[in-house]
Amino acid sequence: MDKIRKISELRAAVKSQRQQGKKIVLVPTMGNLHAGHIHLVKQARLHGDFVVCTIFVNPMQFGANEDLDAYPRTFEQDCEKLEAAHCDLVFSPTVTEVYPRGLEGQSVVSVPQLSTRHCGASRPGHFDGVSTVVCKLFNMVQPDSAVFGLKDYQQFMVITKMVEDLCIPVQLIGEPTQRDSSGLALSSRNGYLSEQQLAVAPGLYRTLLDAQSSLEAGNEARAVEEQAKHALSNKGFELDYFNISDAFTLEPAQSGNKEVVILAAAKLGSTRLIDNIRVSL
Repeated sequence: MDKIRKISELRAAVKSQRQQGKKIVLVPTMGNLHAGHIHLVKQARLHGDFVVCTIFVNPMQFGANEDLDAYPRTFEQDCEKLEAAHCDLVFSPTVTEVYPRGLEGQSVVSVPQLSTRHCGASRPGHFDGVSTVVCKLFNMVQPDSAVFGLKDYQQFMVITKMVEDLCIPVQLIGEPTQRDSSGLALSSRNGYLSEQQLAVAPGLYRTLLDAQSSLEAGNEARAVEEQAKHALSNKGFELDYFNISDAFTLEPAQSGNKEVVILAAAKLGSTRLIDNIRVSL
């Protein structure tokens, strides 16, 4: 498995593989890899011949009071996991390599409408940072396809719209959220949770499941939201949002919607957890 930090070397390596007729698959990550990331790498192997995993903690998507400096950097351990999963190349550029003119001098890719609700409302500018860095990674690697986890459903929809709007020739593959035995969605931020908080955290997913059952029983979306908000508060969560939305526009779900997504974000202590369930009605 090759480890590369320079864009020029990355492009040379990918060009060599493409000249051999190989399909390139990208798995973008911020490192501190867990079993969910490794699942994406294994799925990527099924969709192409040469798997590129990027490890880059993107400062552009972190807010002023968020955990950029505290975000775990575990590069050597990550590489061991990736090699065991048969990743072919790890691209881990420096911030200067990705943003040579600094963040203030960087052109920004902004995806309207989908970026403004939910996490976008709570974290202004976050999705501009996500769409900008993903667009740059697509241009650096020029993959045939790219694999993302659906734990961050809104992120996947933002990237999907960006790809469509900018005519980027990459196939997007969304993989279902990977969970531990308690139902808790796998996340790098789970490592911040105390033992007591880890016992409470699966309640977020259980509340999503309860909301799904309530919707399928015919209950109105706004009433289901309110019930879920009270349930999460009673379990000890500090709620950010719990929204039932159209699965494609992410606008508030209406009575005629057949495909909805339940999106939730809440804190335990200082750790912010997100999760979602897609529901067909």
